[in-house]
Amino acid sequence: MIVSCNFYWKIVSEKICLLKFFNILQSFFIILYSSICLCRSSVCLCRSSENGWLIELTILFLYSYNYNTTKMTQKPNLSFMQLWNLSFGFFGVQIAYALQSANISRIFATLGADPHSLSYFWILPPLMGMIVQPLVGTWSDKTWCRWGRRKPYLYLGAIVAVLVMALLPNSGNFNLTFKAAMAFGLVMLMLLDTSINMAMQPFKMMVGDMVNEQQKAKAYSIQSMLCNAGSLVGYLFPYLFTWFGISNIAPEGVIPDSVTYSFYVGAAILLLCVFYTGVNVKEMPPQEYAKFHNIKAEDKEEQQNLFTLLIHAPKAFWQIGLVQFFSWFAFLYMWNYTTGAIAENVWGTTNTASAEYQAAGNWVGVVFAVQAIGSVLWAIVLPMFRNIKVGYALSLLLGAAGFISIYFVHDQYLLFISFLLIGCAWAAMLAMPFALLTNSLSGKAIGAYLGLFNCTICLPQIIAALLGGVILAMVGGAQVMMLVVAGVSLILGAVAVAFIREKR
Repeated sequence: MIVSCNFYWKIVSEKICLLKFFNILQSFFIILYSSICLCRSSVCLCRSSENGWLIELTILFLYSYNYNTTKMTQKPNLSFMQLWNLSFGFFGVQIAYALQSANISRIFATLGADPHSLSYFWILPPLMGMIVQPLVGTWSDKTWCRWGRRKPYLYLGAIVAVLVMALLPNSGNFNLTFKAAMAFGLVMLMLLDTSINMAMQPFKMMVGDMVNEQQKAKAYSIQSMLCNAGSLVGYLFPYLFTWFGISNIAPEGVIPDSVTYSFYVGAAILLLCVFYTGVNVKEMPPQEYAKFHNIKAEDKEEQQNLFTLLIHAPKAFWQIGLVQFFSWFAFLYMWNYTTGAIAENVWGTTNTASAEYQAAGNWVGVVFAVQAIGSVLWAIVLPMFRNIKVGYALSLLLGAAGFISIYFVHDQYLLFISFLLIGCAWAAMLAMPFALLTNSLSGKAIGAYLGLFNCTICLPQIIAALLGGVILAMVGGAQVMMLVVAGVSLILGAVAVAFIREKR
């Protein structure tokens, strides 16, 4: 018996020296509890060989060790500056995205697009996002080179975005025919959204790759803050440049300098921000990544295409996707019709070449900035909700009230209230879906799943764009009524929140 005990402890001591104190303590209690259960369960144990119980405990102890080292291995804590550097480039990317969101309808309307066909120009951006982001997620999951795993796609997207941002606002300056100018603008819009999507996705993935569970909320909060700050700057650029004396009017079919210079400066900031993140962030090498995400050799060899991943997607993926459908359906109409709605409802004009219409275009940037401020403020309130679904649904209902109220507002400053409420919905849309979804995902193929989840953002925008002209005709051609439709869509989204089941 003494020999057996010595043999037992000799084996186990080799494991003990590898365990941290917490793991040893947890293993002890597992052994204690298991041994009590064994003693109570059957007298057969007493009739077994003299050393049988020692073998049982050895197996339990070694199992406990493997359980602890598998489950308790986690990524190290990052300092605030490391978390900041990880997402800082998002500030520049979001400036580009805000400039696109606030000014694309204005640009194409200035080039001469008919309001009833204006929504069709918004098909390309989400379509490209639907194609590009899953591919970037899948490819980057399998990439490793001297520049990292996700960063090569970040660099490529940023470089293309900078070039396109220099060309898009000049669509009316090349002495092209109307059709040629529209075609050139469409190609530039397609390339801009493709490149922004390619540059945006790596930031979300790097947080998932490098930040532990305890710090993820903080990391995404920093990213959300930089996102909203970038939006604020991008939305305000045309208004600020006009205030500084840069011309806000131009000949018919030409984009005003206030918009053109906004794109130039935004492109420069984007390049600097991405370069800053690239220099200051070092991604995990493959071995370290596999260790922290419990990826085994057989997992790496397992090949799953996007369709297979969709088939095996957790239920939460589809339940949250339904809410996403109604939410992004609504916001496509905000980006598409706000300029025309405000120009007609507040400034009383539909003439795209008039100073009033261009002033309304600048004011759209201001109210979108107010929306970003509302989003930041509401993001502080959201964590106070004990029930995340209640906070999510309430946020969408407040956004719906904001959209519908625009119909009754004819003063440019009262619009601030409407867009503060819309900011509540936007804050929830940026945070809640990812918070609910990431709890149901493992470390394997996380990039691919996040890319696929982007389809729940892009597909509703495509459908909304295809139906935009038809719905506009049904509501009498008044663009402000499209914002009422957006409000109704958010109400449906709030109802759909009830169907989400928060389970892994």
